Amino acid sequence: MAEPVDLPEPDRVEGAPHPRETLRLIGHDAAERGFLDVYNSGRLHHGWLITGPRGVGKATFAWRIARFLLATPPADDNDMFGAPPTPETLDIPEDHPVMRRSMALSEPNLYLLRRGPNEKGDKLANEILVKEVRKLKGFFSMSSADGGRRVVIIDAADEMNTNAANAILKLLEEPPANTIMLLICHQPARLLPTIRSRCRELRLSPLSPADMSTALGETGADMSPADAEALAELAGGSVGDALRLIHQDGLSLYQMLMRIMATMPDLDRPAALNLAQSLAVRGQEEKLGLFFKLVDLAMVRLARTGLGTPPARFASSDEQAVLTRLSPHSVAAREWATLAQEAGDRARHGLSVNVDPASIVFDMFMQMRETAAKLR
Repeated sequence: MAEPVDLPEPDRVEGAPHPRETLRLIGHDAAERGFLDVYNSGRLHHGWLITGPRGVGKATFAWRIARFLLATPPADDNDMFGAPPTPETLDIPEDHPVMRRSMALSEPNLYLLRRGPNEKGDKLANEILVKEVRKLKGFFSMSSADGGRRVVIIDAADEMNTNAANAILKLLEEPPANTIMLLICHQPARLLPTIRSRCRELRLSPLSPADMSTALGETGADMSPADAEALAELAGGSVGDALRLIHQDGLSLYQMLMRIMATMPDLDRPAALNLAQSLAVRGQEEKLGLFFKLVDLAMVRLARTGLGTPPARFASSDEQAVLTRLSPHSVAAREWATLAQEAGDRARHGLSVNVDPASIVFDMFMQMRETAAKLR
């Protein structure tokens, strides 16, 4: 038998604490108040769909709800001491047993459903497989440790394959007693409509620059206020995306992209070629993928500038000058929007047929140069 492989947690962003280890939820007071209002009304729904862009705090929110529900006993009308005070926050004491057990993934009334190993067991599966959902049968077959609630967190629901989704749908249609299901979802359109219809939605929005700066500070990220603002802009209000940018030195990569774009339509070919070759080195696959995302983002920002809606903030010192010079009007906006689609498709095709990544990157610069020359 092969030795078991120590697999990474699929719901952890590299360089950041796991959502169960993050005690504060920043920038989502309205969503938290919305949940508490329903809870305090005594009409708590059995299924909750927590939606919003990737990395804005959905999993942190789900863990806060789970700990609150498990640490706060249901009201008992026959309690001789009267009803407990109405909770005004999802906070629970840091020394509460539920807090300690949830941190250690040992809370008996909480089940975390996420991607597990693939069929070979040597790496994580790309989807949540039905075999992971079937493990819930054992969880539900056990009595609640204290006769109270049970909570299931699904992270993320849009990663379930068809069989897994159908199995969850059956649980939502006939929910086990005293069970709350929290479905974290990045793309609700990928879920079965019947799953969406059986859940109450809580939507989280992208964080403001001020909230992003606070949230990044709590992860331990050390940066200047200017860099924090630039990261917030590139990440679109997603702390998770900002941390990925930090890990892959994405801010420097975007600034380098802007410096090369500033030379268009002439194009600094040596600089473009050097960058292309550095991204083609073995082990740089994640950074290569990030580069393509940043190029797409740059062209989207060019298109918006041409339409008269430039970014409110800029991610590099020369970005404003580059955007306004290369996209001065609506005709330019259409050209850059079209190129964003065509260049992305061309890059994906090149990678799928094993074209040299350096050639793909340099070709992308040449396409941008041709568009700039045409607009001049």
